[in-house]
Amino acid sequence: MLKSFRIGSLFGIPIKLDLTFLLILPVFAYLIGFEIETVIEALNLAMEAGIDVDALTFEWWMPYVVGLAAAIGLFAGVLLHELGHSLTAQRYGFPIDSITLWLLGGVAALSEMPEDWRQELNIAIAGPIVSVLVGVVSYVAFVFTPEAFDATRFVLGYLAVLNVALAIFNMVPAFPMDGGRVLRALLARNQPYAKATQQAASIGKMFAFIMGLFGLFAFSIILIAVAFFIYIAASSEAQQVTMKAAFQDVTVADIMTRAEELHTVGPETTISELVQRMFRERHTGYPVVERDNWGDDRLIGLVTLDDAREIDPVERDAYEVEDVMTTDLETIDPDTDAMTAIERMQRNGIGRLLVVDDDDLVGLISRTDLMTAFDIVQQSGGPVRSSERPQSANELQQQ
Repeated sequence: MLKSFRIGSLFGIPIKLDLTFLLILPVFAYLIGFEIETVIEALNLAMEAGIDVDALTFEWWMPYVVGLAAAIGLFAGVLLHELGHSLTAQRYGFPIDSITLWLLGGVAALSEMPEDWRQELNIAIAGPIVSVLVGVVSYVAFVFTPEAFDATRFVLGYLAVLNVALAIFNMVPAFPMDGGRVLRALLARNQPYAKATQQAASIGKMFAFIMGLFGLFAFSIILIAVAFFIYIAASSEAQQVTMKAAFQDVTVADIMTRAEELHTVGPETTISELVQRMFRERHTGYPVVERDNWGDDRLIGLVTLDDAREIDPVERDAYEVEDVMTTDLETIDPDTDAMTAIERMQRNGIGRLLVVDDDDLVGLISRTDLMTAFDIVQQSGGPVRSSERPQSANELQQQ
């Protein structure tokens, strides 16, 4: 998704619109308006709607106005669908960061995914149930709308059919769609959560491949986009769950590079010297430490290759590390679990975290450290931990 902005909140949950939503909404309005005669014929045949085609096509712009109303109603149904998931998740104590409407519908961002299969089952089916209810309410409103209101009857009939179709489509067992999450919940009844996720993700990717082929032969760009999204999302979530299982009970202290092994630089180091060290030592980030009046090293910043690149090569002898270093530091406690470190890096778009204990630098953990540890855990079949926890300065003084 691209940049999103908040438009309000429902039940305390922030509601956001992604920029892709603003692009797809007029496209949906155009497609509905362009096919309005075909849709009216289908509604008249299936629901005995009695909608007058001429009443909605007497002006060239009329079908597209009606199409826009139907498109807005459709996305309103998607929002209610995601609210169904979100409110059920909140009932089980899982906070919802936001609901975002975007190119392919809606996404409810749970702060944490439930690992209890019953909870996930109930959260997953809540959305489709809401969609069916929205479809039923739309149909009831359609039935009681006077026949003279052709545009209103068209929109209500369209939403009645589409919301039920949305519920059915979402129940396809293509993880991480709702049906795929239901499948994972059922698989997790009798086996580990990570293994159930891998199986559900494999089935989801198979459905995505079939869906993509169908979209290709049907010349459906939207279906191809949905298939691509399912495949990528299934792979991503399966990897996240596998990593979480692999790093169970593993802390930052077990993986980090300890302070005594760290390569650091002083604030007076020139950018030219910094770049030469990066090339020689194959590091792209250094903690910046300064010697205080008592002879102790004090952490004051972090400098990376990106910081050095900001200085023109011909001027690098004139600039020092303190001129470009980051002082707004992202730090983490050594006792924090490894998955939290991964999530922090992903959320902030950074490649390393400084490990601090009682304001003392005790190590550094990087994305490379985590990926290497993950590979070792997977290949060894069990977690590998350090023989002892790094000690803080206070602990060393007490010895």
